[in-house]
Amino acid sequence: MGESLYERIYKVVKRVPKGRVATYGAVARAVGMPRGARQVGYAMAALGRGEPRPEVPWHRIVNAKGESSIGEEQVVRLRAEGVVFGSDGRTDLARYGWSELAEDAFGEGGLFE
Repeated sequence: MGESLYERIYKVVKRVPKGRVATYGAVARAVGMPRGARQVGYAMAALGRGEPRPEVPWHRIVNAKGESSIGEEQVVRLRAEGVVFGSDGRTDLARYGWSELAEDAFGEGGLFE
């Protein structure tokens, strides 16, 4: 039996390095689900129910504007990793977005450029 969609999503999220972020949409595209950002959000929310998955760095996934969709705990965790948020509550995706994820999935140029 093949991997579930959530397992594929978690595999991508695990690749986002400390101090970097990816968007829900970028993760969705990396697993072959363009326009699947909401499904990625559901997968991240599912981590809080049932069996915990501490190895999945859920806090490194932000919305398309570079904002936390989860709340202050996410921002605190990201700041502890060196990710900077502006006074508008956004992080700079050009600086902190993990472009390697995009390059692996889509070749040179990626999703953040």
